[in-house]
Order: sequence, then C-alpha cells, then structure tokens
Amino acid sequence: MEIKVVNIKEKFELIKEFWSPHIAGEFNENYIKFAKIKGEFIWYHHKDEDEMFLVIKGKFDMHLKTEKFGKTVENILTINEGEFIVIPKGVEHKPVAKEEVHLLLIEPKTTINTGNEKNSKLTKTNLKTI
Repeated sequence: MEIKVVNIKEKFELIKEFWSPHIAGEFNENYIKFAKIKGEFIWYHHKDEDEMFLVIKGKFDMHLKTEKFGKTVENILTINEGEFIVIPKGVEHKPVAKEEVHLLLIEPKTTINTGNEKNSKLTKTNLKTI
C-alpha cells in the first residue's frame, strides 16, 4: 500500500457533477468520499450504516424525520463550513443545498449514496476514484 498525501482542494477540482460521490481514500473497510452537492436530494435512510457529512466548503440544510410521541416530526439542521453531522442508521434524511457545497463523507464501503432508495436516478453504485 502506498502512503500518500491527499490535497483536498485539488481533488474537488476533479469533480464535475453534483450528487456523485468520488472515492478519495480508504481505511478499515471505510471509504473517504468527496462530493459536491447543490439543490435538493431525495428522502432516504441507511438500514445498517451511520453516515457522516463534513462540510469543507459552503453550508447546507439537513432535513430529518424523527419519531416523537408516536408521530413523525421533521426538523432542519444547518451544517456550516467546518462543521459535521452524523446521521444514525435508520434516520430518514434529505440534504438540501442552496449553493454549491463540498462534502467529505466517511462511510463503510458497502454504503450506497441513496440508502434504501436504490432505484433512484441519483443512485451511484460504480464510484470513481480520484
């Protein structure tokens, strides 16, 4: 295995499309993914994996559906540049970005970007390595 330094800015310059995660590294059966997002994603959840979103550039809103007193409640959290959020497995969520955002994601290699919504036009199964 080659040990190398990764320049985050240079890697983001290689990403040309939104909502298309790219593999930038791997460790302990996890991928480090970079993605650019803009606009509204779909509602989804991961049955078996937690998901971490670290904002490198920009800010976005994470819409969440949680259960409270037997009812589904929708909350919105804003994640700013330099902040991250961990979405526990099973929690319905939908990222929304008004402007272009650069994200670093750390996920198990088995994680599919659209979780339980595997037939979405946004589903990416053959990720590019940058």
